Amino acid sequence: MAANSQYGYGQPQPVQGAQPGLQFYSPAPGDTSGFYSTRSSLEGHVGAQGSISGQGGVGPGYGGNIQPAGGWWTAFGTGGFEGEPPLLEELGINFEHIWAKSLTVLNPFRRVDEHIMDDADLAGPLLFFFCFGTFLLFSGKPQFGYIYGVGLLGSISIWILLNLMSEPGIDAYRVASVLGYCLLPMVGVGALSVMVTLDGFVGYLLSMLSVLWCTYAASGIFVAVLRMSDQRLLVAYPIGLLYGCFALLSVFTVGRSNSA
Repeated sequence: MAANSQYGYGQPQPVQGAQPGLQFYSPAPGDTSGFYSTRSSLEGHVGAQGSISGQGGVGPGYGGNIQPAGGWWTAFGTGGFEGEPPLLEELGINFEHIWAKSLTVLNPFRRVDEHIMDDADLAGPLLFFFCFGTFLLFSGKPQFGYIYGVGLLGSISIWILLNLMSEPGIDAYRVASVLGYCLLPMVGVGALSVMVTLDGFVGYLLSMLSVLWCTYAASGIFVAVLRMSDQRLLVAYPIGLLYGCFALLSVFTVGRSNSA
């Protein structure tokens, strides 16, 4: 009865073998007050931390913000989710850079920045190739296969030549990016082919001017990036041949018989 005198019936008794700092107690039979008091204290503590709200929702204190402030469409904007880069940036699509490089091609007589291709991308070139093929399709020349085939073969060939001619060299990704961006004047010729037949003197003149424009812009960018200004004519020659193939695709119809 000494134990009962020290720990009366109905009072919490310490569990034998437990560590002194853990404070484990065994409740008396039929006594549930300790369970509800412990549960209420835990709920109050968790609610104070902001992890579980009184309505059953998840608060900001439980591992960060589970529900973002905006909707799903914020991922496609310039800001995106909080702490996350925009989706277009993760995909390598930057409209400001595409616009800046396009202006460089459209104004080839201004000085070209040697760091213009530090952030090379293929979003703009793929868009220009697609527009070029679409314009030719509207003019009755479905030549998507030839366009992408000539572009791929030409990019690989010019990449090999540039690495043989320059000391630091350049990767194939940047070569394809430069050649794709400099196709922009040829895209304009393809747009004119929808309204005007290019198989004539006017078409030949416009095609030659677009080839010269594309060649001058592409060779200027390659010379500025690779610092080989003394070899610009050697760089421009194979590039001119490549854009000449695109001009032939825009003027003539490939793979179609002229017989009735």
